Amino acid sequence: MDGSTDNSDPPPPSDKTSFLKTCFNGINSLSGVGLLSLPYALSQGGWLSLIVFLAIAAISFYTGILLQRCIDSSSLVDTYPDIGAHAFGRRGRVIVAAFMYLELYLVAIDFLILEGDNLHKLFPAASFRLGALHVRGKQAFVLAATLVVLPTTWFSSLNVLAYVAAGGSLASVVLIAGVLWVGVFDGVGFHETGRLVHWAGMPSAMSLYSFCFSGHAVFPMIYTGMKDRKRFPAVLSVCFTLSTLSYGFIGVIGYLMYGDMLQSQITLNLPSTSVAAKVAIYTTLVNPLTGYALLVAPVAEAAEGALGVSKSTPLRALVRTGLVAGTAVVALAVPFFAEVVGLTGALLSCTVTMLLPCVCYLKVRSKIGGATAMRLETAACLAIVAVGATIVGLGTYSSVKQIVRRL
Repeated sequence: MDGSTDNSDPPPPSDKTSFLKTCFNGINSLSGVGLLSLPYALSQGGWLSLIVFLAIAAISFYTGILLQRCIDSSSLVDTYPDIGAHAFGRRGRVIVAAFMYLELYLVAIDFLILEGDNLHKLFPAASFRLGALHVRGKQAFVLAATLVVLPTTWFSSLNVLAYVAAGGSLASVVLIAGVLWVGVFDGVGFHETGRLVHWAGMPSAMSLYSFCFSGHAVFPMIYTGMKDRKRFPAVLSVCFTLSTLSYGFIGVIGYLMYGDMLQSQITLNLPSTSVAAKVAIYTTLVNPLTGYALLVAPVAEAAEGALGVSKSTPLRALVRTGLVAGTAVVALAVPFFAEVVGLTGALLSCTVTMLLPCVCYLKVRSKIGGATAMRLETAACLAIVAVGATIVGLGTYSSVKQIVRRL
């Protein structure tokens, strides 16, 4: 697996991933927390916001291809920060790295908040004692989840992470089936009509939709780790098709089940007495546990490279332990799932997914095809930048305002 620094070595052939394993890693980088928040996002924006959802999915697929083209443009480019450096020099590297690593870190924090919320729903009276410290409620489960995910971050091989990611993909299927079962067989039904459009909630909806397709920070790592790089567009097609269908399906059935009463995670709406609901919640807990390591890996590799400990297994484990501990501290301090996810999606995911790929690609692009093709491509990139900038502005303002209100 490639690191995030210039002197990182390419993965040996035995570490390269097959098409299927790459698909698992790709799907796991896209489908996870978004499955839980998509119904809430739909309730915020109304039925017409599904058009925005599909547009963001299409844009994110296209910008994934743009990242591949940027990497292929130079043998010196392997990572997302490399793309920034190739386009805009050292300043470009710093800007891309800052947005990318902060996004990944905030998503990892979102995972821990999610674990705390759902475990607290299952065991509301649970508490733990750590020496003289008595921890209860969501905070106790955030700490417990931190201890569980910690060992998974010590692996650095994409082949190993692919098996973990396969478990995450299976968990997503079980989650959707569990929610559907509650709607069909447990008396909830699909009777809510919802709203056609809710303009006041549209910034929140756009932010959460952007968060759903925020796999771009790890795409370069996944791409450079492939055995057959030429098949990367096919990998993206599989990942985005399956993710969009699963997101759309759970969003629609969740909105039909609970309408405007939806909470930030659909599992929090499910009846506690239902066996299917408990299965859905338990599998919800699997997704963050399986995806956490893949998110933290690029951040950890950058830190290891900067500290010069990439060759030392004990020191690498120490760095990764420190990073995990940091996510736990923030998750305990700001435990507001919907608002933190919205801020991540608007300010960071949208920038990493829409703005940076287009701006960097336009900068590094060499002559491709005829002038007409280049003009169309430039127009498409500029349109995406305009859309992305709108989401960043409106979504960030909305999310920050909600977080400040709740503090």
